[in-house]
Amino acid sequence: MAIKNVCVIGLGTMGMGAAKSCIKAGLNTYGADISDKALEVLKEAGAVKVAKNAAEFADELEAVQVLVVNAAQANTVLFGANEDGVAYKLKAGTPVMVSCTMGAADAKAIDEKLAALGLPMLDAPVSGGGVKANAGAMTVMASGKPETFEVLKPMLDAISGNGGKVYNVGVEAGLGATVKIVHQLLAGVHIAVAAEAMAMAAKAGIPLDTMYDVVTHAAGNSWMFENRMAHVLKGDYTPLSAVDIFVKDLGLVTETAKALHFPIPLASTAYSMFTNASNAGYGREDDSAVIKTFAGITLPEKQ
Repeated sequence: MAIKNVCVIGLGTMGMGAAKSCIKAGLNTYGADISDKALEVLKEAGAVKVAKNAAEFADELEAVQVLVVNAAQANTVLFGANEDGVAYKLKAGTPVMVSCTMGAADAKAIDEKLAALGLPMLDAPVSGGGVKANAGAMTVMASGKPETFEVLKPMLDAISGNGGKVYNVGVEAGLGATVKIVHQLLAGVHIAVAAEAMAMAAKAGIPLDTMYDVVTHAAGNSWMFENRMAHVLKGDYTPLSAVDIFVKDLGLVTETAKALHFPIPLASTAYSMFTNASNAGYGREDDSAVIKTFAGITLPEKQ
């Protein structure tokens, strides 16, 4: 029988979008987060039940997606400090889709812990931002057993079936995590170089709206330039994805490259740029705020 009772743990920008997409798809959706406000928002959107710890209703669930920030948080919500995490309360055989960005070693370790409890895991990081998450158009980079993909199909369809895509990158845990890390290398470098280009334009006295229009209609454009530099033009650094997220993600890129003995000169520079921005006090601002670290330029202010 197809799964109906699903839970999203971690109701930030991406998790909230995923949960709402599950509701829209007709799934009985549960949600868990430490934020009372997030729980209230999801409940009003039509969630069956919400709680700070999904263990409260774990025996009702048929599938779980974990969309917290990192491996440490994933371990906390799944296993807890004293075996009070949701994993110990789920029925054997309940699939767990772990969708946060983490290193391959962490993904493998979580997979082993879940397997010991009789819970199959899909190593399934996602991309697309809040807009695509809300639209049910996420890109999912997943690895796991074919039967786990099949059981989770209703949930995967809900979060990606409206223009997104699910990639099956292999059977072993860690493969999905690695694909996401390579993707984040590109995303981080694109944001950093977009900021550098716009800062250079500002230094040269070129109107930034003109520069933006030229680039977005020419070969130098990228999705990240078009999306993030629009934030700069508005002077709006509301954190849809924060600077500190890329400090974390490019840190994972660095660790992965070190394990592979592989050089990453551009990603290393981008990592330094985001770390510098965080150190300057912009860590909780939108990742486009990396542009603020360039001296001698005037940026648009929020109207």
